Amino acid sequence: MNADRQPVHTQYLTFYIANVEYAINILKVKEIIEYDTVTKVPKMPACICGVINLRGSVVPVADLAIKFGLPATTITKLTCIVIVEVEMQHERFILGVMADAVSQVIDLPAGDIAPPPAFGAQIRVDYLLGMGKLGNKFLLILDIDKLLSTDELLASAPELEEKSEAVEAGPAPSEPQPAGL
Repeated sequence: MNADRQPVHTQYLTFYIANVEYAINILKVKEIIEYDTVTKVPKMPACICGVINLRGSVVPVADLAIKFGLPATTITKLTCIVIVEVEMQHERFILGVMADAVSQVIDLPAGDIAPPPAFGAQIRVDYLLGMGKLGNKFLLILDIDKLLSTDELLASAPELEEKSEAVEAGPAPSEPQPAGL
């Protein structure tokens, strides 16, 4: 085995977004926290839902559902934020990733990881490191550094930004407003 290749076994944290199971290398995960107040910040990319206060540090939180072109994550009792460390432009940054639910930590042998498909996944395959074989199903192993890179975060599709703004804006201006407001 070449020294540049992955170790024989790698551990991954698995989590769900819109009923699809994803995984990221456990070494990228710093902690998992319960979903709490996320403060919205104006003019952020559509997939950045805001920031949280993590022990005095400001941490941006990404909603990967929006990044993948899906509806925004619905907050439930199981919703959590996975705190990850990503490398951007040779620097390390801490970001939060919203998840519908965290599933488990798994140990995948290199032989159980297939290359990403040429088509058919809901996300661009360049975000994938591979497809992990888990029993009779696959989970999508994300390249979290690439997915959360500065270029990718700024590359939000305009129509997604418009959808996000429309949801946050409330009633359209043409709707009658109650008198006295």
